[in-house]
Amino acid sequence: MEASTVLTRATVRRLRQGPAAPEAMAQKEPDRLPRRQRRPGRRIKEDQEAAAVFREVVSFTPDPLPVRYYDKDTTEPISFYFSSLEELLAWTPHMEDGFNVALEPLGCRQPPLSSRRPRTLLCHDMMGGYLEDRFIQGSAVQNPYSFYHWQYIDIFVYFSHHTVTIPPVGWTNAAHRHGVCVLGTFITEWNDGARLCEAFLAGEERSYQAVADRLVQIAQFFHFDGWLINIENPLSLAAVRNTPLFLRYLTTQLHRQVPGSLVLWYDSVLQSGSLKWQDELNEHNRVFFDSCDGFFTNYNWREEHLERMLGQAGERLADVYVGVDVFARGNVVGGRFDTDKSLELIRKHGFSAALFAPGWVYECLEKADFFQNQDKFWSLLQRFLPTHSICSLPFVTSFCLGMGTRRVCYGQEQAVGPWYHPSAQETQPLFGEHKLPGDGGGWVKMHCCLADAWHGGSSLLLQGVIPPEVGNVAVRLFSLQVPAPPRIFLSLVYKLEGPSDVGVALELTTGDAGGCHIGSISVLNAETGSRQSLQPLQVPPTKLARWAGRCGQLLSGGWIQRCYEVSLRGCLLQDLFVNFSRPPGSGKEESFTCRLGEIQVVDADSLLAPLHQVQDVTVSQVRYFRVHCWERTRSDSPSREPPGPEKPTFLGLAFANQYRVVDLVVEAAGPGQDGCVEFLVEPVPREGFLVPQAEWGRAALLYSSPR
Repeated sequence: MEASTVLTRATVRRLRQGPAAPEAMAQKEPDRLPRRQRRPGRRIKEDQEAAAVFREVVSFTPDPLPVRYYDKDTTEPISFYFSSLEELLAWTPHMEDGFNVALEPLGCRQPPLSSRRPRTLLCHDMMGGYLEDRFIQGSAVQNPYSFYHWQYIDIFVYFSHHTVTIPPVGWTNAAHRHGVCVLGTFITEWNDGARLCEAFLAGEERSYQAVADRLVQIAQFFHFDGWLINIENPLSLAAVRNTPLFLRYLTTQLHRQVPGSLVLWYDSVLQSGSLKWQDELNEHNRVFFDSCDGFFTNYNWREEHLERMLGQAGERLADVYVGVDVFARGNVVGGRFDTDKSLELIRKHGFSAALFAPGWVYECLEKADFFQNQDKFWSLLQRFLPTHSICSLPFVTSFCLGMGTRRVCYGQEQAVGPWYHPSAQETQPLFGEHKLPGDGGGWVKMHCCLADAWHGGSSLLLQGVIPPEVGNVAVRLFSLQVPAPPRIFLSLVYKLEGPSDVGVALELTTGDAGGCHIGSISVLNAETGSRQSLQPLQVPPTKLARWAGRCGQLLSGGWIQRCYEVSLRGCLLQDLFVNFSRPPGSGKEESFTCRLGEIQVVDADSLLAPLHQVQDVTVSQVRYFRVHCWERTRSDSPSREPPGPEKPTFLGLAFANQYRVVDLVVEAAGPGQDGCVEFLVEPVPREGFLVPQAEWGRAALLYSSPR
């Protein structure tokens, strides 16, 4: 049996992205072993053209890590919170904080959050928070909670009962990818909360300004979008007089530092300082509403509360978020699978809605039926939830939920076993069911499915029926509001289950953005503009072949890729459909089951630009990174070429600007010899194609046994 060494504390680091930078920058530095294992002069950096090389002496001496940043059992990096005012005020950014910085910027969306349309807020409160979602680099949990109806919500609040709840970065990345802003929670409760409030609110303005400044700094540093302020304890007269000033200062400073940010106040304390939930906005709590961006009501309201609030809110109806406890605790309207009753009344009066703990479908119902129950819950609310549209390119999704029973990379199995990584969730469609008008019986239903995947851990399952009297059925997957570039490149990866000759194609709806002209495709009439029936490219243009070389081919696992190129001028991309058509000559009812593995909509000209080769392990213009490694002998010099025909070992995905390698088994270094392990950083461009291995970043770690 060969001896092996376990390297447990290596951290791949890269240059941190600045708060306002639109693209991620990354640079790998020496792998980090425990601090007490380092000795002056033991680390040597060897400059070589192809890869940076770092040297370490292996030590087996235990070394505690900061418990705030690392899980005590696995030493994996974790998201964290603050339990006291002292912890909040003492915080300054450290290297470990970089794990929790969101790489995904807040996506462009239409209408913008600032529009006066009533909004939908989701307040995620689940079993105290910081469960498996705290593992920044993912975990191997089975049957985790997943939220994927993002197109129906506008604001996501991560809630816990810790004093300062910083949203786990996986939620921020997933929400931002869907154009949804993310808020943390600042909460005080009970006697301890009253003492905390007295400490920073009852004194001079510099005290509450120091707390506000730190909350702004935290949101700016970790790249989330604001705070829900929840004071659930009585306040002294001195403290309550300063509370509107604290809110106003926090809101002003946050707007300056974090564009599009929000500060919301929860209905609890009155302007007298008493703790008394009102279940409405009224003259006793309006001073707090006037000092921030919005008001989140308590849950025990009736329609008369809503009617009274019309006069209090004035033109700010959309800034009043009427609370709905999905668990239906207390004397509430609706809740559980009757939550639509709450929404109907809220929308009737023009208010925004705040859905508290919709994870009820996961916590209280059978885990085995989670996806069916989640889809049922949101389908009942769908008519009261206006959607928002994607408004920028490239648009690429594999429909991955950020979880699975195995991990697949473009049809090739990469790892087997359960995994959960919220940052890896791709853009999700408009889930629901489409029925043809009339009594013909044609329909299409869509569901997420973990049984098969083209890329990631899941795919989109579409099932339907084409009745005899019609030629096709189509279902809208995504709402777009994108000014079209002159040429767009589209790709669809799909597979039909079982023997079927049903045709599968993408369709686009376009609007007129000033004399819309479409070339190279046929135009059909549609109610919302022009529906474009796209003709697939059998052979992609030569200049696009690098990205579309699989077009028209049968791929591994039975997947098929269809590619399209469309010329447009003065058009607005509005909706993306998938169309199912009956086989030629068929006059019977056609049933079908189809999986969608990937959709790409890309400015074709952007694909002609050369890739930036990774130099000095610095990369840019990426969505995230895949991290790999392979072992080398000391005689191998690190280079752009692989050490042999074998593939590198996949280690994980990095959605932060650094990655921690844990429990990596490597061959033991002999006496007087060096072992060598090389780490490879694969950038993943926003256009969604594979970058050749020669252009990955890399660095080698030489290690030796202690003398």
